[in-house]
Amino acid sequence: MSSPSEGPRPMHDSTMKHEAQEQTVSEQIGAFVEKLTLDRVPAAIVERAKYLILDAVGCAVAAREEPFALTMSAAAAQLSGDGPRGVIGMAARLPLRDAALVNSMLAHGLDYDDTHTAGVIHLTVSTFPVALAMAARSDATGAALLTAYIAGIETGARIASVAKGGFHRAGFHPTSLVGTFACTLVAGKLLGLSPDGLADAQGIALSLASGSLQFLEDGSWTKRLHPGWAASAGITAASYAQSQIPAPHAAYEGRYGLFRTHLPPDLLAACDESLATAGLMQQWELEQVAVKPFPACHLLHGCADAAIALHREGVDPQRIRRIRGLVPAGVVQVVCEPMQAKRRPVSDYDAKFSMPYAVACGLLRGRFALDDLNAEAIADSAIQALMDLVEYAVDEASTYPRHYTGEVIVELDDGSTRRHRVAINRGNAERPITGADIESKFFENFTRTATHEQAQQVLDAVLHLDTLPSAARFESLLTLQ
Repeated sequence: MSSPSEGPRPMHDSTMKHEAQEQTVSEQIGAFVEKLTLDRVPAAIVERAKYLILDAVGCAVAAREEPFALTMSAAAAQLSGDGPRGVIGMAARLPLRDAALVNSMLAHGLDYDDTHTAGVIHLTVSTFPVALAMAARSDATGAALLTAYIAGIETGARIASVAKGGFHRAGFHPTSLVGTFACTLVAGKLLGLSPDGLADAQGIALSLASGSLQFLEDGSWTKRLHPGWAASAGITAASYAQSQIPAPHAAYEGRYGLFRTHLPPDLLAACDESLATAGLMQQWELEQVAVKPFPACHLLHGCADAAIALHREGVDPQRIRRIRGLVPAGVVQVVCEPMQAKRRPVSDYDAKFSMPYAVACGLLRGRFALDDLNAEAIADSAIQALMDLVEYAVDEASTYPRHYTGEVIVELDDGSTRRHRVAINRGNAERPITGADIESKFFENFTRTATHEQAQQVLDAVLHLDTLPSAARFESLLTLQ
């Protein structure tokens, strides 16, 4: 295999190109995944992939001592018993699927993980744990792990983008729903499945994919399981395909395929199914993955940043009489409604999905960080008084989902108004967080529960992942034991 620094090598497969019009989406995606090699990926994409993995590992280590992490990892261990696969930052070793599930839960649990913008989906937190577990099982190279991860991002992002935010509006969480297909392709790549085998695997995944947004009603923990279930289900689907279980090949566009069963007619009509395979090997969706500057739902980041900007401009919270947040229409049901409940989050998870809390926190404290999500911070009377003043309106000028826009307008006691607009959210591909920024975030997260020396060792390994000879040794390093 040639070095990634040599740049992408054109794919010359006239048969695949000639038959593309006749193939199902699953078959086209399967052909892409089977043929993908790291030397066909631009060096900049390979580098960015490593930084996205670094970000996810930092989030997982930051979460490992949280109550949800201890409880949910213990539940997995009780269910499955011991196994050979490692868990990030933990002594426990679990069976393959359970290790992938727990690692996904850890990486996603703080809601500090990356988001593919157009797909409105968190992919690294499911696809990387699958790549880690599967590559470690066979002791594949770091390059093989990284290639499978990139395949999962490229395919999952496209599948999710077809719905144009519709899955959320229909009450489904694409991180789990679409993530199952992405994880299936990661596992299938590392199992060496043929294009037909990968198409079968996606057909099997269709019967396993799920993920409800009902957690939004009460701030419950089920969302933390979503990427883990995608990881577990994806490994299952690929493994059954390896055993040549017959499965449908029209998993997406079929009469009972993903889009027609999970989207009502109006949202289905807005879909563009061509996006599922558009630009494979020419355009890299990994470039459109946004790294989070705040540990909360990405859909409220624009308003959070706008509120922080007003704080820095000297707006006095005690003089505020009214607050209005402008948000995209597609995010209202997630971060704004029901408004009375959003003004009184009862848990950290509630607060992570509350536009009023993000805005009040930004205006009062000039930040929105992990320490702002503990019970004392949420119950602060000054914060609650500001949340009571927050209203929302639909931002008619929003470019969502291309950008997670936000604007905050405050009315002061003298009748004057101050406003700040965020047209492009920080972390977006058009306003990216750099590799150096990601390293800083990684060290800040990692050293909440581990040493700086351990952080440096992990950083060095992740940023050289494409040259590591042993995924099993890499997995052991991540356990910090």
